[in-house]
Parts: sequence; C-alpha cells; structure tokens
Amino acid sequence: MRGNKLMKRVYVNEAWCLGCHLCEYNCAFANSGLSDMALALKGKPIYPRIHIEEAGKICYAVSCRHCEDPMCVRSCIAAALSKKDGVVCIDRDRCVSCYTCVLVCPYGALAPGASGVMQKCELCLENSCGAPACVAGCPNRAIVYEERGEVQ
Repeated sequence: MRGNKLMKRVYVNEAWCLGCHLCEYNCAFANSGLSDMALALKGKPIYPRIHIEEAGKICYAVSCRHCEDPMCVRSCIAAALSKKDGVVCIDRDRCVSCYTCVLVCPYGALAPGASGVMQKCELCLENSCGAPACVAGCPNRAIVYEERGEVQ
C-alpha cells in the first residue's frame, strides 16, 4: 500500500445495477444548489458527476476513482485540478475547458457541466448530503460508499 491511508470511495457492483439512472438524477440534484428536485431538474438538461454506461446487458455507474497519482491533476494546464485529503477536486474558477483532463482520465470520469467548465465526482463534499447522493439514491444498492483494502 506504500503507506497510504484508506479512504472511503464510491464502488459499483455492476451485477446489481439496474440502469435506472437514478444515481445521475440524485447527483445532479445534490449539486444543483436547490432544495426542490422538481424545480432543479424538471424539463432541464442534467449534468451529473456520475453517469451510467451500458454494454449489452451490463450497466454500471462511472465516477471518479480519486486515484493515488491522478493523471488529470498532473495534466491540467490551468492547475484547476488538485488532490485534497485524498479527493480529486476542481477549482471551477481556474478551469479553462481545454478538455485535457477528459482525454487523460482512463475512467471517463470528467465531463463538461452546464457552463462548459469540467466537473467530476467530489464525493458530495461541497453539498450538505454528508455522503455521495448517488449512493443514497441507488434503489438496488449497486453503488456503495465504503473503505476497502485496495488503494490505487
């Protein structure tokens, strides 16, 4: 483990994923800054920080893995990405929307938000959820937030 501390992360059990996209809606709502889900999302494009991929009959959620040595942080030309207490974070004021982070992330975890500025899972640290909203919103418990013995 090279002396790394374990931290809670989002893990996905694709065998349990229904492909319902509720994690995306809960994520978009939690990061909207609004207190009413219908007001925040109804009739609007959503910009979740997690997204569902489908490969044949298999569905799985994709989000940031908060790598030990993240390529996105090393590659960001604007120094908008950093790692704080094990969590890869974006300074939206510094992001220049160059998409370099999108190109280098091996997991497809970054995407532009409504304004074009990159966004990614930050484990709901900046909102009042206390834990990732995608986890709370998964009806089949395919997404979990826990510590595991593996460190990237």
